[in-house]
Amino acid sequence: MNKDELYFQQVPVGEMANFSYLIGSLETRECLLVDPAWQVDALLDRAEAAGLRVTGALVTHYHQDHVGGEIFGMNIEGLGRLLERNPCRVHVNEHEAQGLRKVTGLSESDLLRHQSGDRLELGGLRVKFLHTPGHTPGSQCFLVEQPGGAQRLVSGDTLFLGSCGRVDLPGSDPEAMHRSLQQLCTLDDATLLFPGHFYAAEPQSTMGEQKQQNPCLRVARLEDFLAFMGA
Repeated sequence: MNKDELYFQQVPVGEMANFSYLIGSLETRECLLVDPAWQVDALLDRAEAAGLRVTGALVTHYHQDHVGGEIFGMNIEGLGRLLERNPCRVHVNEHEAQGLRKVTGLSESDLLRHQSGDRLELGGLRVKFLHTPGHTPGSQCFLVEQPGGAQRLVSGDTLFLGSCGRVDLPGSDPEAMHRSLQQLCTLDDATLLFPGHFYAAEPQSTMGEQKQQNPCLRVARLEDFLAFMGA
């Protein structure tokens, strides 16, 4: 698969500055939705307009603004609406599955549980699952690998542009977050970074830029990271 065969769309959604993503193969006409929430019909319509069939959903973590559910007095549509209109399997980290079911009401049969290092292929496109706990126990990032083009990391709420995900929420673990961020620092500098929220002046960056500019990545020692995060 060459870089011209990758369909990749970053889509702002909802009222909390979220990003959803469409990752597809123009060879097989298959598409994956990352964190489909808030405007599920619009995401499906976008895939359909591009001539792509949605074959699965990728979940970075189980918080309602990414998968749907009730939070802050809002009832956010998400995976339930997706499966109602477009039945498919939901790819979730094995440590996040129970929390996802509790938040969304999905059944076990709706899920495909993954371990870190698992890969999903669409034609020549390969998506690698990276377990990056810290924000939640089963947070995961998706590394889109394509011959002839730069890798793309969809990082959810693990890594933002200039910052990282919160570690003061139920299920958060600042030490695990530090390990996850150091793991992501091993990625090639040319890797394109696409976060789960629009919290910066730009919607995307590179790992090289973030290694130089993001204070959460520049703090290598655990003790210094914990102090920086106030943990």
